[in-house]
Amino acid sequence: MIRVGVTGAAGRMGRTVIETAGDREDVTVGFAVDATDEGTVAGTPVHEPADIGALLATHEPDAIVDFSVPEATVAFADACAEAGVPLVTGTTGFEDEQLDELEAASEDVAVLKAANFARGIQALLSTVRAAAEALPGYDVELTETHHNGKQDAPSGTAKTLLEALAEEREEDFEEVYGREGIDPREAGEVGVHVRRAGDVRGEHELMFAGNDEVVTLTHRAEDRGVFAAGALDAAVWVASRDQGFYTFGDVIEG
Repeated sequence: MIRVGVTGAAGRMGRTVIETAGDREDVTVGFAVDATDEGTVAGTPVHEPADIGALLATHEPDAIVDFSVPEATVAFADACAEAGVPLVTGTTGFEDEQLDELEAASEDVAVLKAANFARGIQALLSTVRAAAEALPGYDVELTETHHNGKQDAPSGTAKTLLEALAEEREEDFEEVYGREGIDPREAGEVGVHVRRAGDVRGEHELMFAGNDEVVTLTHRAEDRGVFAAGALDAAVWVASRDQGFYTFGDVIEG
């Protein structure tokens, strides 16, 4: 059984990770960390972020599963690198400098970063690449929807989809966020639309339009447990890996 610590435990995803782990036989949660004074989450005691070094030394987890904020994730990554504990993070909204720090930590320990842990998103990424190759010159619009409490926009998954599109398109494109007034579409643009409402778990849609036809590719998560299960799968996978920087695609592809 893999022992994990969960950081960002009182958030939507951290709480779901702990609850999901309770239903599995291959993972157990040893401790939880959050900046808020929650006491316990799903029966697991919650500690302060400053305690992470001592918690790693005391509990000796096989991996950390992190859904917090970029500043905290970087600090957790440094602590994991020092303790030799792999890190799985689903935190989004990193600045370039923070990503550099995560990659630096991966020189000492396995670090797996993913904007989305849904297996269906991995299938969508493959399909987007195939569509971009087969439909050159088609206009592309991307729409993503999340709950009203999500802080970063566009979502990390949306950015990953745009990266997949860029990998296959020979010409560069400009991301355009919404339109207003007289603003006709220019060649080489990709429209990006962000919606925040209710308790939507996550929905991403890419539309390819051209040649008198429209192709729409959509992924919708019905429950956060989808992401939690994927993050725990990643923790089990990364626990036996050498140092390096990994993605959820590496888990799916084996």
